[in-house]
Amino acid sequence: MKYDLNLLPVFLTLMEERNVTRAAERLGITQPAMSNALNRLRDTMRDPLFVRERYGMKPTQIALELEPVVAAALTSIDEIVLGQHSFDPAQAERLFTIAPNGYVEFVLMPALVSQLRERAPGIKIRLTPFGNDLTETGAMSGGADIVLGRINDPPDNMVVQHLMDEGLACVVRTDHPDVRDAISREQYERLKHVNVLPPGRMRAGLFQALGQQGLRREVAVSVTHFLAVPEMIAVTDYCATLPSLICKRLANDARLKVLQAPVDLGTFPVEMAWHVRHRNDPAHRWLRSLISDLTKELNGTPTTLEQ
Repeated sequence: MKYDLNLLPVFLTLMEERNVTRAAERLGITQPAMSNALNRLRDTMRDPLFVRERYGMKPTQIALELEPVVAAALTSIDEIVLGQHSFDPAQAERLFTIAPNGYVEFVLMPALVSQLRERAPGIKIRLTPFGNDLTETGAMSGGADIVLGRINDPPDNMVVQHLMDEGLACVVRTDHPDVRDAISREQYERLKHVNVLPPGRMRAGLFQALGQQGLRREVAVSVTHFLAVPEMIAVTDYCATLPSLICKRLANDARLKVLQAPVDLGTFPVEMAWHVRHRNDPAHRWLRSLISDLTKELNGTPTTLEQ
């Protein structure tokens, strides 16, 4: 039997999205074209593959059995084909989709863009949000090239590399009436706080760290991005507890001062993940290496080797 290899990525995208419209958008084709591809898949596999339900499509048993086989086949093809090509970053033209959490977007992405401008001007970057769900980023199907942040419970088709461990510090305004060169436990608990609620697990990690130390915190305002914090702190007597590298950036703001947290709040991991399909892609490997090197420079500590 002859198989149309173009249908295999369509099948994997449909398995992930469980919706024809969203799958079409992900692959950059029209909905009628996606419906036509699905019909051809059904004819080829001699199975409905997906059954309509109220909130999407449910894969059949055949589809569930096919998914790991198709994913493995595409990975093997990519490794053979891509492994034959050399990569010259200075001449390359390519678009990478990266899904960073809010912390990584603030701390690492400017440095990455600067390096790409100098070393690989033809490479473009598209950022897409990353919270808790790898499926939403398209990472599980290979739609997102790289995920950066804290990776929880990755599936078997994702490779995860530990980049660094990050700590926490406190920020208040420079002329704070009650806080001088250090912040005590009693002051910390007495102050009101600005809390960052990114769509990720880091907020749970901070709450857990505070709980383990028995440290209370009265949250006066919650924001959705680190960029909102400096303006909040500069005009109030509030305090914010933030990752150390973000505090390092904010220390350059004359309106603010960075202080050590009153207790040891531990660290949280920063990780990089990608679909196994990208493992041997020369361009992908180069970009991952660049990100790893930039993280070393920012943190001043070595990282683990890429798997």
